[in-house]
Amino acid sequence: MGDLEQMFLGRFEHTIDDKGRLTIPSRYRTVLSAGVVITRGIDGCLFIFPIARWEQLSEKLEQFPTITQDESRSLVRFFFTEAIDCVPDKQGRILIPTYLREYAQLRDTVIVAGVRDHLEVWNPEAYAQDNARLEKEVRAFATTLSQQRIL
Repeated sequence: MGDLEQMFLGRFEHTIDDKGRLTIPSRYRTVLSAGVVITRGIDGCLFIFPIARWEQLSEKLEQFPTITQDESRSLVRFFFTEAIDCVPDKQGRILIPTYLREYAQLRDTVIVAGVRDHLEVWNPEAYAQDNARLEKEVRAFATTLSQQRIL
């Protein structure tokens, strides 16, 4: 697993309460108890990173030439400007700000998906659509990665 202390796996259906709090799946509460960073995900979901993994990612992004390259600058801006750090409460809940819930179109029921080094929080309909797309395209992805000797 390399630097990963915990590999995030699986799909969980959870709810966001009236105050905007999401309960972290119980199997991940200990590893996330030191804190998390919540930010926009690339596919319209939210990313939740353990604080240590966020710091590693941040170090990698620091190597991007953000002053001179539009794509690098935009990517860093996308992840950092609307990110928030927090520590789960005693019940394992984290507060997701309104602007992030609006970005991912989160209401009461959400899908929390483990994706190796982070969690993703999805609107259930968006998750179903993206998952259907993945199921159709996975063979092509695997072929491309195999040809590039990545897989």
